[in-house]
Amino acid sequence: MLKKTLTGILFTAFMMPVMAQFGAMKLPKITSPVFKKDTLSIKKFGSVPDGKILNTAPIQEAINWLSAKGGGVVLVPAGLWLTGPLVLRSNINLHLAIGATLLFTKDFNQYPLVEGNWEGSPQIRNQSPISANKATNIAITGRGIIDGNGDAWRMVKKDKLNETQWKKLVNSGGLLSEDKKTWYPSQSSFDGSKLQNPGVISPEKTPDYYNKVKDFLRPNMVVLNECNKILLEGVTFQNSPAWCLHPLLCENLTVRNIIVKNPWYAQNGDGIDAESCRNVLIENSIFDVGDDALCMKSGRDEAGRKRGRATENVIIRGCTVYAAHGGFVIGSEMSGGAKNIFVSNCSFIGTDIGLRFKTTRGRGGVVENIYVSGIYMRDIVGEAILFDMYYMAKDPIPLDGEKRELPKVEFKPVNETTPVFRNFVISDVYCNGAAKGIFIRGIPEMHVKDIVLKDMVLQAKVGMDIQEASNISFKNIQLVTPGTEPMIDIVQSDKLEFSQITWPVSSPTAYRVSGDRSKEIKIHSFGKPDLTNKIKQELGAVNAVEIIR
Repeated sequence: MLKKTLTGILFTAFMMPVMAQFGAMKLPKITSPVFKKDTLSIKKFGSVPDGKILNTAPIQEAINWLSAKGGGVVLVPAGLWLTGPLVLRSNINLHLAIGATLLFTKDFNQYPLVEGNWEGSPQIRNQSPISANKATNIAITGRGIIDGNGDAWRMVKKDKLNETQWKKLVNSGGLLSEDKKTWYPSQSSFDGSKLQNPGVISPEKTPDYYNKVKDFLRPNMVVLNECNKILLEGVTFQNSPAWCLHPLLCENLTVRNIIVKNPWYAQNGDGIDAESCRNVLIENSIFDVGDDALCMKSGRDEAGRKRGRATENVIIRGCTVYAAHGGFVIGSEMSGGAKNIFVSNCSFIGTDIGLRFKTTRGRGGVVENIYVSGIYMRDIVGEAILFDMYYMAKDPIPLDGEKRELPKVEFKPVNETTPVFRNFVISDVYCNGAAKGIFIRGIPEMHVKDIVLKDMVLQAKVGMDIQEASNISFKNIQLVTPGTEPMIDIVQSDKLEFSQITWPVSSPTAYRVSGDRSKEIKIHSFGKPDLTNKIKQELGAVNAVEIIR
């Protein structure tokens, strides 16, 4: 399928100079870890599976002892194992047997404050339940469950729960924000919410400062920093305090047959965030989470650009996403760039947005050479396919009563802070139900550009909305809508080509083109009735459209 996609990018002449160089690209190779067969049960060091006794010390001792002996399998047998934060060591496969649950304690005192990373920037955070630093040849495998006890950490918005759920949460303790719309689990968590980026590392902040807002500094559940040859297989990862799986600056990562599960209301409850990683395979896995599911990142703003490490050489295939803000996502923290990413044969069911590419001014970073094929969607709440360079750091779907204003349109200088989206090929996308089929919104000084979108059937309330875009080809796309007009709305865009586009006959306006910078828009009619009366040009658009019969 991917090979077919890569050769198919030459179908339109104006895209050939841009994309031909990628036609011979090969899929990346990922090196998997290999372990000694030596197996050591955590029971050997005195761990007790009663869900009451804290097993941090004996489990960590088992990991350290076996790693020092050359590595092998640390076995977590069936049982309910309560523990504090654990650190993986090189050459260790942490294996959870069927019936095993590794449950992380609600006692925040067990999680020391450490230097870490939060949404692409260095920050002070609570130590992650599971972490590894510069380890080689590591794995978490088996058929058990890793539970981060995230409900003890996270704040919850009232609008994300029904009345009964909200009443039960408020009665459980904690406290409410001044407007009574957000619940916080503790005073420390509430105090932290009133500060601007309290975890940011700066010389004037004392340990006492961080300790006062400790509960607010939620950890990501599994953080792997600068590790090589990693395997995550078979395990269910659930209920994370913040992001669930966070490989950072890692190489040769294989994720296979896992389940990632968070409550849909879990703020920052991402599935997997591969940040500045190389050579990644994610396959045959299921995500049902509170934020983005399969997310590619590479650092935020100046810190990400200074790091200068793209997420690259990634294969994602055969995954299913249920609740999530986005199914497959790049951004918005992508300041180090993202490239050479291949996504195929994935299903998104009930997701807010299907394919979600987001950034904003100030990020910088180049996202390019992205190939997506075989995406099957149902009941998408927002857009099936979205490119947005005005990301607002809010939920993609407005909450009840929430008002959002359109971004102010203005040109700004192009420099290192200007983000770039270019060279995408997206094909074989089938969506049964969405608010909008395709939404593309660039910025005036840097359009979303050099994109191929082809071979799609999109059943949605609205067809396409294209703003500030250049050099994009749309081919063989069937829009199935209630007849909302226009089917395709184009604003301040140029060098667009539409071929084999179909829509309901009842729609009086197929294309609306607006703006004095809209030009060189080609529409192939392929023998259909005259489209002249189906096209409107307004608000400065003059002779922007060429109909090719």
